[in-house]
Amino acid sequence: MRDEVSLDHLRAVADVYLNDVGDGEPLDPLTRALVELAVRASVTTLDIVGAERYMQEALDLGATANQVHEVLMLVSGLGVHTLFATAEHLHALTSERHNEQADSALDADQRLLWERYVGSDPYRQRLEDELPGFLAALIRISPEGFAAFCEYCGLPWKTKNVRAVTKELIALAVDATPTHRFLPGMKLHLRNAIELGAGRIAILEVLLIASHAPPHRGVR
Repeated sequence: MRDEVSLDHLRAVADVYLNDVGDGEPLDPLTRALVELAVRASVTTLDIVGAERYMQEALDLGATANQVHEVLMLVSGLGVHTLFATAEHLHALTSERHNEQADSALDADQRLLWERYVGSDPYRQRLEDELPGFLAALIRISPEGFAAFCEYCGLPWKTKNVRAVTKELIALAVDATPTHRFLPGMKLHLRNAIELGAGRIAILEVLLIASHAPPHRGVR
């Protein structure tokens, strides 16, 4: 049985990464509103009333509809964590049943997809660092699913309506909510946010917002 990941554990991990990070600036009001929106719109929370409140607040603070929608698109990608947590296990099980090598060479079509979507992209390499074997398993199980995953999750990074560091802070927040606590994603987005210039104060604010996200009460 795997150990439970608690909010205290998430904070302890974050403190290790933040050990040598400067204080930096606090969250500006718009970024705070977008983070508050994200943790409420997340599929693990779906606080619709709260999401509407922070959409309104973000718009009042000057956000465009495209920026708010990009945040919602980003947060909607949380569902791929199902694949993160299961793809490698499914691939190992099916390889064993069919007496195949789990790390067999990719075929020509799979190699083309790999070069198109992964190649030498440092972001994909960081994903591999936190979830080793995920991408390789997914492309072997379902090349179509692999391509769809890369396209959908990559869309908010192509439209570029919201700053990259803000998107990383948002992704960090939704991974650190009480009803999700997804440590691999939290570490990935924490590293990325630090690399993009987020300081200790802003990151701790984000984690505090995440820790206060409401429970999932259902949607009528």
